Amino acid sequence: MATRTLKKAFIHAINGCQATKPPFEVLFNPAEYSIEKGNTFQSTSLPGLSTPVTQFVTGNADTLTMDLYFDTYSQASQNPNVVKREDVRRHTRKVTNLMEIDPTLHAPPIVEFIWGPPLGTPERTEFRAIIEKVSQKFTYFLDDGTPVRATLSVTFKEYKTVQDQLAELKCQSADRTKLREFKEGDSLWLLASKEYNDPQKWKVIANHNQLDNPRLIAPGSLLELPPLT
Repeated sequence: MATRTLKKAFIHAINGCQATKPPFEVLFNPAEYSIEKGNTFQSTSLPGLSTPVTQFVTGNADTLTMDLYFDTYSQASQNPNVVKREDVRRHTRKVTNLMEIDPTLHAPPIVEFIWGPPLGTPERTEFRAIIEKVSQKFTYFLDDGTPVRATLSVTFKEYKTVQDQLAELKCQSADRTKLREFKEGDSLWLLASKEYNDPQKWKVIANHNQLDNPRLIAPGSLLELPPLT
């Protein structure tokens, strides 16, 4: 029976000076990782409504967090050819150096965290990001104080260019003028929220229909809802 080999996770810079360096494998794969996704909403108070209208503002970048374990003491113990146990900071610096400002970018480089099967397979984990935060904890030392075990808590924040986001964006707004009957209990704010997904667009309806006072609309009136340009 063939022995199952678990592929190592690795991190590499994709721009700046460090992009020319080969990707480095983590000493030990993470036991787990978490991805957090969120959105930002804004509550807008409108006249005549008992509660504010909640409106989507923007999505937030995904956040990938994990603990990376480094242990050069155990590795040396298991390898009879290694005489001197290595300072674990030689490995942890490969991560923390990716937070340094690149002289050609004037900013830290963009990185990729990759783990799993070959490119294109659904099980593969690829995360393009900047390293937002690293917390280092050294837990074992040689007699001279050299650290030989460490845990790095790493936070990656997703990176996407404007072009990437525009390519993914799916706009959903009115594409042609529509007629709506104004009913008892309606308001321009509600019509704008239903049609444009934005109650603040009530002015578009008011201006298009030449309404001097949007509060004084007789039920049964026909209003044109123009497309957004």
